[in-house]
Amino acid sequence: MRYYIIAGEASGDLHASNLMKEIKKLDSQAEFRFWGGDLMQHEGGNMVKHYQELAFMGFSEVVSNLGTILGNIKFCKQDIKTYKPDCVIFIDYPGFNLRICKYVKKIGIKTFYYISPQVWAWKSGRVKTIKKYVDKMFVILPFEKDFYSKYKYNVDFVGHPLLDALNSLPELNEKIFREKNKLSNKPLIALLPGSRKQEIKKMLSEMLSIEKDFPDYEFVIAGAPSIDIKFYQQFLNSHVKIVSNQTYNLLRISKAALVTSGTATLETALLNVPEVVCYKGSQVSYEIARRLIKHIRYISLVNLIMDRLVVAELIQNDLNYKNLKSELNKILEEKNEQKLKIKYKELRHKLGDSGASEKTAQLIIKLLNN
Repeated sequence: MRYYIIAGEASGDLHASNLMKEIKKLDSQAEFRFWGGDLMQHEGGNMVKHYQELAFMGFSEVVSNLGTILGNIKFCKQDIKTYKPDCVIFIDYPGFNLRICKYVKKIGIKTFYYISPQVWAWKSGRVKTIKKYVDKMFVILPFEKDFYSKYKYNVDFVGHPLLDALNSLPELNEKIFREKNKLSNKPLIALLPGSRKQEIKKMLSEMLSIEKDFPDYEFVIAGAPSIDIKFYQQFLNSHVKIVSNQTYNLLRISKAALVTSGTATLETALLNVPEVVCYKGSQVSYEIARRLIKHIRYISLVNLIMDRLVVAELIQNDLNYKNLKSELNKILEEKNEQKLKIKYKELRHKLGDSGASEKTAQLIIKLLNN
């Protein structure tokens, strides 16, 4: 079979690459063409565009790059028509993918969606589009199946693919990791300022503002694979280290983390690291989002899945020096750390068993062969 896959960000690259790996086990002649990243490229096939070219965050950023976005949509449609795949697999990234999905369905190609857009948070009107143009949706959050059932749309809950990715991590020698990255023997505070330049500009200076108040800890930045190390250096003093493209390993040996809202908040929790969730966008983007998202109480996936406040969230104006210092102090206390890790165990249970990528690959191939 010929598979065309569209992933528009770093987390999509990870999950799509694992899905490709499982598809190849079941379809040894599988051919892939994709929009994605380095992890997908490692699995083989032809990359059309890297997600770095697609990373526009927030309303104002999207508007200012509208010409590029519309050009990408037009190009993608033509590329799919020329390639003639057996199916197109969409990985989250709804603003782009749902536009492509309409076209793909109309020209008679099967459409599968792995990792649902967050229609339960905002733009629930997109469910109508999904029902009409997506042949099958595979969801990774337990409450999403119930959400879609309200709209009489049957989806498959396959479990969360992060469980697979994290369960298969090789053993880590902390001493060698520290030596290789020139880290001290102090306990580490990991800083995850996001995977896009716009996010890093907003987040990193705020995160670093409290570094001087924790002299017994070493603050270390988790560098995103798509960002050049020089970009981070403009925000740093000389002694703060950057560990690029090794976020999981950095988290595994960290005492706590300050994490930009997104998939990374869930990754951090599943790695059992106490965290403070941070978010600050442009004021225009924030005000529009605040008015559109009316019915969800939390911004982090951890709290959304647990349906209660498990990890602290510092959003927009609440993300400041005073609050950051206070919340980090709290999670560094041993009694709070232990309570949090008990809640993390419950989180894992709610996310279901491992094997999401394998289940999704099996379902896709079964549907293609019907």
